[in-house]
Amino acid sequence: MQKYQEEARLAALCQLKLLDTPASESFDRITRMASQIFNLPIAAVSLTDRDRQWFKSRVGIDHCSIPREKAPCAQVAETTEPLVIEDFAISPCYADSLLARAGTRFYAGAPLVTSDGYGLGSLCVLGTEPRQVTQSEIAALTDLAAMVMAQIELQHAFGRIDPVSGLATQTQFRDDLLDLARDHPSERRFAVVVDLARDDELSQFRQAMGGARVDDMIREASLALQTALQPARTAYQVGAAQLAFLSPPNVEQDAYLSLLRSTFGAIRAVSSVRFVTSVAIGVRPFTLGDVSADDVLRGACSAAQDARREDGAIAVFSAANDMAHRRRYRLLQDFGAALEADDQLRLVYQPRLDLATGRCTSVEALLRWRHPNLGDVSPGEFIPIVERTSLARATTQWVLDAALDELAEWQRSGSSLNLSINISATNFGEADLVERIQLGLLQRRLRPERLEIELTESAIMDQPDRALVMLHQLAETGVCLAIDDFGTGQSSLAYLQRLPAHVVKIDQAFVRSLLSGDSSDAVLVETMVDLAHKLGFRVVAEGIETQQAAALLARMGCEEGQGYLFSRPLESAALVAWLAEQDAASAASIKAA
Repeated sequence: MQKYQEEARLAALCQLKLLDTPASESFDRITRMASQIFNLPIAAVSLTDRDRQWFKSRVGIDHCSIPREKAPCAQVAETTEPLVIEDFAISPCYADSLLARAGTRFYAGAPLVTSDGYGLGSLCVLGTEPRQVTQSEIAALTDLAAMVMAQIELQHAFGRIDPVSGLATQTQFRDDLLDLARDHPSERRFAVVVDLARDDELSQFRQAMGGARVDDMIREASLALQTALQPARTAYQVGAAQLAFLSPPNVEQDAYLSLLRSTFGAIRAVSSVRFVTSVAIGVRPFTLGDVSADDVLRGACSAAQDARREDGAIAVFSAANDMAHRRRYRLLQDFGAALEADDQLRLVYQPRLDLATGRCTSVEALLRWRHPNLGDVSPGEFIPIVERTSLARATTQWVLDAALDELAEWQRSGSSLNLSINISATNFGEADLVERIQLGLLQRRLRPERLEIELTESAIMDQPDRALVMLHQLAETGVCLAIDDFGTGQSSLAYLQRLPAHVVKIDQAFVRSLLSGDSSDAVLVETMVDLAHKLGFRVVAEGIETQQAAALLARMGCEEGQGYLFSRPLESAALVAWLAEQDAASAASIKAA
């Protein structure tokens, strides 16, 4: 029974994750107070391990631990009762102990007891002269020991230990790094973040196997990491599927990266989920005291994202890449405010011309963002970020409303110009998208054929079944459908035949290569035009910049063109002026003829 109780006590101590952790000011403050109350040079928070007394906090002691044998703190832990030794020299139990031989003559210890009744060790004070204690001194020491236990349980209960993995949390990582910086300033370290799976992999894993299996994966990974690090090192859980740890001090980078590769290669080889998740590892070099704990962890996480090139990859922190990650996050964070502001987002319009007549038949609405601090942000930068988030719906709705308002204004002025807008793959998940488009047209009394919806070939193939259903619903409303960036996706001819689209837009990369001198480029474009016609599509060429390219495309049978040869994207007022100029030039040409 006694052996069982000792194993249970040791298990309780182990679960608290205190052993071999860095010093902490929250404990040191109490230890100093105990030393001052007793006016003694030595005090410690002493934890009773299997074969040692390990000091979580210490005053006047150079070493971190002593053997457990004949250590009075062990007796305090076992009995959970205070212990006073007024003179080691006359103590029948401790006269020949290590402490007595080192010159200790006085000891007083109050137990550290868990709420379950397990003794972890003691808060103790020691002196080199015999002395007596008063009841008030013992009461004070007992109160201070209770404060130590309250601190221990506070750390464990409130965000210090992850309930699934049993690892220390990000909060503890932050505090441990602060303590290390205090005790070992200017020491070189590496922070390592192990990203166990991408967000989409976790989501699919959870859907297929359940949340409990995801927890099992985290526990398996944390156990493997703890085993690899051994007891002297601490592992942390810093994200849903992100583990972290610190390197030993002053290791050489190349050698350490090689060690990480071999270690995690071995762990990965026996993982139960190695075929359904991908691991990425980020490494952040830093000097203790020079970088904040939050920046250290964020930098390692940033490097882990850089490592997502391939499963098991390791990447070292890059300031340039980190700046790009931070900019993307800032843009995403600020774009929500931009949607609510009235002076940041706007539409510009790029004309699309009939290549045979030169007449402008429609315009494409393009979103622009003028950030209040960063200035104009390229749509090629912010749109890919936004369309992968919940902001995609609000963004599409903003563009739809603004574009239809403009189209209604043109209709009132007598213009027959048509308008196209773009939607993303994310919009296919919106069950009410078709109804919102219909409502927008009805509210402004616009005929559906005046509106064209553009979507990329790759977006369609991202969710082909859902896309096909929605495209048929849109086609039934009378809205025109266009496949943008034709030729760059992965769709099959069989699938393209099923799409109820009216127009395909040949990507500008193919158009710009027309005049490269390589005859195969022209053959490729001509084949694409011919194929599109045979599938029943009208063809628009994007990125036309020269008259030669426009003439060549017209001879190939391409119906419409769009590009800087004709016009750059224009603000609404500039578009109206441009159209007037085009009409005037056309009228003059007819009169001259």
